[in-house]
Amino acid sequence: MEYQRLDADCALPPTALCAITFGMQQAATPAPPQQGLRIHVNLPMLVGTGLAELWHTDSRVEAGRDGAVHFAHGGHYLAGRLEIDERAAGGLEAAAAAAYSAISRFTVRSGHRHLLRMYNYFSGINAGDGDAERYKLFCSGRAAGLQGLTDASRPAASAIGRQDHSPALQVYWLAGSEAGRPIENPRQVSAFHYPRQYGPSPPSFSRAMQVSGGLLISGTASVLGHASRHAGDLPAQLDEILRNLASLRQASGGTALAQSGRGTLLKVYLRDASAAGFVTTYLRAHLPARVQFLVLAADICRRELLVEIDAAHVG
Repeated sequence: MEYQRLDADCALPPTALCAITFGMQQAATPAPPQQGLRIHVNLPMLVGTGLAELWHTDSRVEAGRDGAVHFAHGGHYLAGRLEIDERAAGGLEAAAAAAYSAISRFTVRSGHRHLLRMYNYFSGINAGDGDAERYKLFCSGRAAGLQGLTDASRPAASAIGRQDHSPALQVYWLAGSEAGRPIENPRQVSAFHYPRQYGPSPPSFSRAMQVSGGLLISGTASVLGHASRHAGDLPAQLDEILRNLASLRQASGGTALAQSGRGTLLKVYLRDASAAGFVTTYLRAHLPARVQFLVLAADICRRELLVEIDAAHVG
């Protein structure tokens, strides 16, 4: 995985599974045939404008489609994407169930039967109250759709709120022909063991997934145990997130995040776009200069959380 500048009409490298772009303007030029996926998410880029996220594999890539699933595969890895209109599906919970049922059916049939890392984006993530809150509805739908998987391990994942009011549920993912090793954070209760107060279906993801040559870390926020910490305090939430990221890196057998370097990629999801300058200054002061990061305007799964970070340590 890497961040690099990529023109919309530029052909992807032959070993690129996908190119992911962010921002409010989607590239209109499709990828040439038989190349990797192009994925666009409508999250304004606050830091890193013009950069794309590229996923590379160990062999030449071929692309295809299976129903609603678009995919590209090569060697040991596969990237997939799926988009469902909530209105046509009958709401977010039904859309999530349909999306994950389709992903599960496809994954079981494919040669890449192990889900490693999932990314989920939808609007209004905090809308609704109690069990009707949209993030909780998404979690219930996702849990229902995953029941068809034969691999019982939970992938690493992020679920992020777009601010565009679109009815589209977007899911994209990385799968492998070999299973990864799920990693949990000793500082946190595993999400799939959350108490009932967080919804009828606990979130179905692992805190991180160790794969050959890398560690893929789920969306990580200011959560200790299962409770949010430092409501309304952005600097304290960032401190807590870095402690959680370092703990996950150590749990995987690696060094702390502060020891990371060129192969560390962060995506920072920030609720208040006006705080991007502060976040940039904070990260540059607390992380090695070679760590790359994007800052994106987005909503977080809990109302009191101001920021979330996902990470990949590769190489």
